[in-house]
Amino acid sequence: MTLRWYQKEAADVAWDWVRQCIDPCVIEAATGAGKSHIIAALAERIHAHSKKRVLCIAPSSELVEQNYKKYLDTGNKASIFSASVRKEMRYPVIFGTPGTVINAIRRFQDFASVIVDEAHGVTPTLIKIIESMQQSNPKLRVIGLSATPYRLGTGYIYARDSDGTMVDEAISPFFHTRVYCVDAKTLIGEGFLTQPVFDNHADGYDTSALVLKSNGMFDSATVERAFEGHGRKTASIVADVVERSRYRRGVMLFAATVQHAKEIIASLPPDSSRMIGGDVNTGKTERRALVDDFKAMRYKYLVSVGTMTTGVDFTHVDVIAILRATESVSLLQQIIGRGLRIHEGKRDCLILDYAENVERHCPNGDVFSPVVVARISKGGDKVSIVCPSCTYENQFALRPNPDEYPINEDGYWTDLSDTVITNSSGVPVPGHLGRRCNGQVLIAGRHERCHQKWSAKECPECQHENDIAARYCQKCRAEIVDPNDKLKEIAAQIARDANLTKCADVTGIEMSKHFAPKGECLKVTYHIDGKPHKLTEYFHPESSNQWLANRWVGFCLKAWGERLPDIQSALDMKSDANMPSQLYYRKKEGTQWHEVIGGIWNE
Repeated sequence: MTLRWYQKEAADVAWDWVRQCIDPCVIEAATGAGKSHIIAALAERIHAHSKKRVLCIAPSSELVEQNYKKYLDTGNKASIFSASVRKEMRYPVIFGTPGTVINAIRRFQDFASVIVDEAHGVTPTLIKIIESMQQSNPKLRVIGLSATPYRLGTGYIYARDSDGTMVDEAISPFFHTRVYCVDAKTLIGEGFLTQPVFDNHADGYDTSALVLKSNGMFDSATVERAFEGHGRKTASIVADVVERSRYRRGVMLFAATVQHAKEIIASLPPDSSRMIGGDVNTGKTERRALVDDFKAMRYKYLVSVGTMTTGVDFTHVDVIAILRATESVSLLQQIIGRGLRIHEGKRDCLILDYAENVERHCPNGDVFSPVVVARISKGGDKVSIVCPSCTYENQFALRPNPDEYPINEDGYWTDLSDTVITNSSGVPVPGHLGRRCNGQVLIAGRHERCHQKWSAKECPECQHENDIAARYCQKCRAEIVDPNDKLKEIAAQIARDANLTKCADVTGIEMSKHFAPKGECLKVTYHIDGKPHKLTEYFHPESSNQWLANRWVGFCLKAWGERLPDIQSALDMKSDANMPSQLYYRKKEGTQWHEVIGGIWNE
């Protein structure tokens, strides 16, 4: 296996990082950059150096097989641990899926490293895997790779950039540092990716009425109204795609819903069109044959709904038609990336956006330079404050300053005579809202934050400076603030009122077949942190009641990313099911039972 220059650079930089640091790191490599080769190079090097096993984990069996095959190009053998392919651990480098690994986590002990593909999809299951493996090896190295290292609502998945700058738009990032980045523009300029061409078109869907819910996803009812049932419009758009693709090889069309996909396929040439996802071709054998036939160019048009956005290489595709609205710029880039891989005789890739996605996510028109914003943004006017201890240049939000005090070089307010302004306790008042320096120092393999504080609370026992919000002294553990009686009172009130809506973390999920008066259904039991410890929902996939049918579809999309046809399919795939991180619930009036009224699911 011969690495391209940037693949070698990425592997070398990540290798240098894990040799001296335990903190998780991430590599950003654009779609089509060949992350599989970087994973292979790192896995080979880490095993050769440590003589321990390496787990390479990916969210789907297709990606697992793809990464596994690239590793074989190194001349070494490897194992696959994925229920839908095979489960064996004969060789020291193992490629697996999270759902299969977590069910056999006791076998994954004393590993040197975990390499995570599609690292922007860090789930509670993946975190549990890593935490369990760290019990046998506290110095476990974790390396992530992603083309889009940011998530809807929480921003970037890393806290620090390669130059040492802390990232503002990141809420609880899993990875410590982005150690390397190669973007699509660089790869296109070097000839490693195909040039995208964005073409204008006259018609498209009106997405102005789409409603974004609090979880960052579009409301399904507004999606249906925007895309379904527009017979003439959909037929006109599909005809436009066909006309523009007359002299091209492969066309991928991305639909909004299953019904929308069926309306699209109805307007395409039947002999050269197929649909994947939703409630069709759900069998593994049928799905694999469909993918293989498209790669072999046995048909030209592939309509996708809720799938084929990551983990597949259709190198011949030279038209991407987006007939759906994407909630995130990450998904938009993944979709466009399906057409950017190079192929013999392929000059460019035509991007046709019929749902205003580029305008929505990239107002500057550049899809490869998105503006990433966390749901709780740290925006506002900033000031640069150089730490007097470690010289790190912090970017802090300005404190409201109605008296227009100037800020000295140490970050404190001063009066006209350059005297530092103090509060009633004689403590200097900073002119910014930063509490503590963000600079970091590598100590014994881990990055530790600088101890410089601008707003501190002194311990009355040992005079140690603690964070302004600290209740107990970090040094002597003495209490430095009285307990908050008001919070205790509110917490007790909530605990007494069983009818109030409550929220709890989800620690596990179980599925089983259940026989109810309304017919056979899927029983889903959530284990939660706190009373009543278990919550239960029932889903009826074969019910003629539209409300029950819609509940089944909604659950499938959140748990697997696609609609499953029946209960047995759900039970067969329960090990791969996503689960909510939190659930909202309340006691059903007049009963002792609790009902689930909402939840927070991973993207």
